[in-house]
Amino acid sequence: MSEQQCFFDCEELLKAPKLADVLVIATLDKDHVSHGVPALEKGYDLLLEKPIAPSKEACDRLLDTARAYNRIVMVCHVLRYTPVYRKAREILRSGEIGKIVAITATENIGWFHYTHSFVRGTWAREEETSPIILQKCCHDMDLYLWLADKRCKKISSFGGLYLFSREQAPRGAAKRCLQGCAAKEDCIFDAEKIYLRHRLMGYGNKNRRWPLDGAVSPEDPKGSIRRLLEEGRYGRCVYACDNTVPDHQVVQMEMEDGSTFNFTMCGHTSDISRAAKFMGTKGEMILRLNPDDVEACEITVRIFGLEERSYSVRIRELARDFSGHSGGESRMLQEFFDVISGKDREKDGTTLLEQSMESHYCALAAEESRKRGGAVIGMEEFRSRRREPFQAV
Repeated sequence: MSEQQCFFDCEELLKAPKLADVLVIATLDKDHVSHGVPALEKGYDLLLEKPIAPSKEACDRLLDTARAYNRIVMVCHVLRYTPVYRKAREILRSGEIGKIVAITATENIGWFHYTHSFVRGTWAREEETSPIILQKCCHDMDLYLWLADKRCKKISSFGGLYLFSREQAPRGAAKRCLQGCAAKEDCIFDAEKIYLRHRLMGYGNKNRRWPLDGAVSPEDPKGSIRRLLEEGRYGRCVYACDNTVPDHQVVQMEMEDGSTFNFTMCGHTSDISRAAKFMGTKGEMILRLNPDDVEACEITVRIFGLEERSYSVRIRELARDFSGHSGGESRMLQEFFDVISGKDREKDGTTLLEQSMESHYCALAAEESRKRGGAVIGMEEFRSRRREPFQAV
């Protein structure tokens, strides 16, 4: 790569002449639109990290711009491309369990993932990034709306920050874990226990991947991880951070056909996993997905009747490659290449911007409801809150 192709920041790159056909935007949530709009104006098609943007107005602006300049934007709702959810979609569309009457689903964020990313980490403050129900759970909003092939009519939500605040700090807790904390011995969230000694995540147990990747210097690995905990954000006490996003939240949705969807997000779980039950007029389908244990993942279908029958689909049987978000990343990239080359733009499951907007509307409406004490939000009115459409010049 020549010096002429190296840039100090995104803004400098976007001022330069167009370099390629496609731009991948994986900057922070609040920067997606400020980077995406000029990229579309310059003629780039976009592969856009989720979420699209942290507000409805910003999402609408990006969609208006893409339409005005006739550009393609695909959102990285990567779970739609995984073998397990593609199989679930196939089962539901077959009509085997009948019409879907209700869905219950849970996202278990995992206690260590939640504290790393949403207490100590980059996505701890909604004011600087986006609401957790959007940033983390727009995957879930997208998945279940797509799997059930439904649209939301009304939505409400409750939740908040239950544990990780100064008021909940144990006696003797220090502001930083490596600064003589008197509560250290009994604290499961102690940064030294997690980042240095944990059997899976700890540097001392030969972990060099998440959550340590990007934080450990190859020139001075032991020194860099120690400095990270002594000076950086990941060494702060979880009760003394500036975090504002909820650690638990529930969302209730009534669909346009009268069916219902209930979703729970929680950071107080032992594992990182997703589970869902689809209850239909002829039977039910249960999904269990744990990205760390493919053998434990399965789809179970139970059909009602005088001789009730059931069967399970083991996830390992669906594909050989489960790398990258349970096998979704490579498949998503292939479909993106197909779309920009003129193939399969209308293919079921392709996460083009237009198809991804509904999940964001639902997540943003849910957050508005939560902040209004669980007020019911009518989705038709919420969707119509649009400014004047953007016009290309």
